[in-house]
Amino acid sequence: MASLNVGNLGEYLREQRRTARLSLRQLADAAGVSNPYLSQIERGLRKPSADILQQLAKALRISAETLYVQAGMLDERERQELETRAVLLADPSINERQKQVLLQIYESFRKENGFESTIEAKLGAALVADAASAAVVDQDADATVEKTAEAAEAAEEGTADGGAAKPPTP
Repeated sequence: MASLNVGNLGEYLREQRRTARLSLRQLADAAGVSNPYLSQIERGLRKPSADILQQLAKALRISAETLYVQAGMLDERERQELETRAVLLADPSINERQKQVLLQIYESFRKENGFESTIEAKLGAALVADAASAAVVDQDADATVEKTAEAAEAAEEGTADGGAAKPPTP
């Protein structure tokens, strides 16, 4: 079998596995993949899906995004975007609706600055949707996004009387 162009993914996986002091069989069992399939990935003979990479990352206790970059599915900037989203979604101090509003604001600022999200297209909407699957956005979320965006702009410009701008109350 000819080796596929998957970058240094196989070497990187092998290094991570050895660092974690796991045998090939142990990692395969922990990730829920077959031993021969994992061996082929490490040798560069197979290109795993994003789901398999996610399972391997979880078993190795490393960032799935790092494996996506190694596999050529994401570039570094996209990895940073995905990690930013993950941090927002993982914050226990805000509720799910607030998380979704923040993600919408974040995405609108990225679009305004010329950075369209390509993560969904590259990894499939399923991965991004999985991260937000527990969230339920109510019907007034768009209005809240607009109010929050307006408040952010006002805060940047300052208020007319020189006082501090107050964020809107959702």
